[in-house]
Amino acid sequence: MKFPGSVLASVFLFVAETTAALYLSSTYRSGGDGMWQALTLLFSLLPCALVQLTLLFVHRDFSRDRPLVLLLHLLQLGPLFRCFEVFCIYCQSGHIEEPYVSITKKRQMPKNGFSEEVEKEVGQAEGKLFTHRSAFSRASVIQAFLGSAPQLTLQLYISALQQDVTIGRCLFMVLSLLSIVYGALRCNILAIKIKYDEYDVKVKPLAYVCIFLWRSFEIATRVIVLVLFTSVLKAWVVIVVLINFFSFFLYPWILFWCSGSPFPENIEKALSRVGTTIVLCFLTLLYAGINMFCWSAVQLKINNPDLISKSQNWYRLLVYYMLRFIENAFLLLMWYLYKTDIYMYVCAPLLILQLLIGYCTAILFMLVFYQFFHPCKKLFSSSVSEGFQEWLKCVCCDCRQQKSRESVGKTDLRSTGDRDETPSSSKISSMPSQILNTDELCSA
Repeated sequence: MKFPGSVLASVFLFVAETTAALYLSSTYRSGGDGMWQALTLLFSLLPCALVQLTLLFVHRDFSRDRPLVLLLHLLQLGPLFRCFEVFCIYCQSGHIEEPYVSITKKRQMPKNGFSEEVEKEVGQAEGKLFTHRSAFSRASVIQAFLGSAPQLTLQLYISALQQDVTIGRCLFMVLSLLSIVYGALRCNILAIKIKYDEYDVKVKPLAYVCIFLWRSFEIATRVIVLVLFTSVLKAWVVIVVLINFFSFFLYPWILFWCSGSPFPENIEKALSRVGTTIVLCFLTLLYAGINMFCWSAVQLKINNPDLISKSQNWYRLLVYYMLRFIENAFLLLMWYLYKTDIYMYVCAPLLILQLLIGYCTAILFMLVFYQFFHPCKKLFSSSVSEGFQEWLKCVCCDCRQQKSRESVGKTDLRSTGDRDETPSSSKISSMPSQILNTDELCSA
């Protein structure tokens, strides 16, 4: 049975970040910064409450008679209790013989064009561990993008205004960045497992390293760009955030309304229509929060029973990164034009170049992951290199067509010029003959 390391990592980041937030808010209170204290507590306690609700929802504890579990979640101790429960199940799994097992069928990755179907026995303990891992993965994504991402942006903004980074704040920002990167990594793994649910997916360690580097560069550069722009144009950043948020929040609903599909009723049997609407709104809220800082790796599809589109859309990925790169460059340009005296000792052109190169480095690691380390790359209809080659062929064909059109246009111009010159020369050559004929007539 696989060691539940992902559960341990999620609980460690949850406890460490919450503890650091409480300590930092106490320092803001002692320093008389009431607004910073309130915002720090808000971005810390709100995701804590959402994490508790997520764990209760996944384990369906609302419909079960477990008052102690509900009390622990109310006291914000739910993740610690769940982690203790996970390790109890893991330690007892090898000592107790399970009377009931279920059989699952998974297809292996195709080799030489053939894919075998393998049956696997799953006991009750392993099934419970799978449920716990799934719950903690979703909780990590929620904590990362509804708590850690705005928290990191806030603390970096405070550091830029005060021109000082304390040890506590630096440690807190490192923990927040690790939490966001880990949440993005879990989002990638969840997307792969949902899209290729019928296959036995095994992610290699190098794939984790590549995803970690990809997400680290992408998120770090995005947060720094937002902080720089906010420090000089505070009012305009609200418009930028609202445009980003509502674009990604309303996009799945617009696709759902245009499809004409009926309202989904199969998300959870115990939920009413109002409850289903609340869950869908929360999912679109999380989807918008993820895409505001990085690529979500999944396409939310409300009319799908799994709520996620399983098709690999390279065009949407390309459009997202192109628009995000243009937006980051525009925000950096605005910061450069309106920067204040607090950036007097900062080499602005060099900083802009470093941030743009950092974002391009993130895109490079993403391409490397999809080309070499994606666990299901054999199932792609076309790889990244093939798509790049097709794009180059299209560009070369367009260039050739344009050159051929220019050459045809030049030949047409030359032919028309020759036609214009030919009758004029004939007229000139005919004039002496006409003169000679008139002279002969006069002599006669």
